[in-house]
Amino acid sequence: MVERETVRRWVDGYEAAWRAGDADAVARLFTPDARYARSPYDPEELVGHDAIRGFWTVDEGATFTMTAEPLAVEGDVAVVRLEVRYTAPDVQEYRDLWVLRFAGDGRVADFEEWAYWPGRAWTAT
Repeated sequence: MVERETVRRWVDGYEAAWRAGDADAVARLFTPDARYARSPYDPEELVGHDAIRGFWTVDEGATFTMTAEPLAVEGDVAVVRLEVRYTAPDVQEYRDLWVLRFAGDGRVADFEEWAYWPGRAWTAT
């Protein structure tokens, strides 16, 4: 069973690693066979440390602010709401939900992201 404080510490570690461009932190945050879906409909979800590391390099050099709040924690699953504002090199913001399934060692085994951007359609029509 995962505690809310465990989720908060994990998110803080994720943010610190993302901000620092610390791709080696992937091994501390995710299980070796972790699934990382950049969207609930991601046709090419990332699997394993190497794939996740490669994705993390996309944001190298970006500056941003991030706020995060765990909304629900039940068993080994947590839902976290985020707001991210990029300030450089491009200005962009989005709101996000993360659905996280934790392994017994405190790392995430399954990461699913639901990101929304201003001005983009939120319906299928």
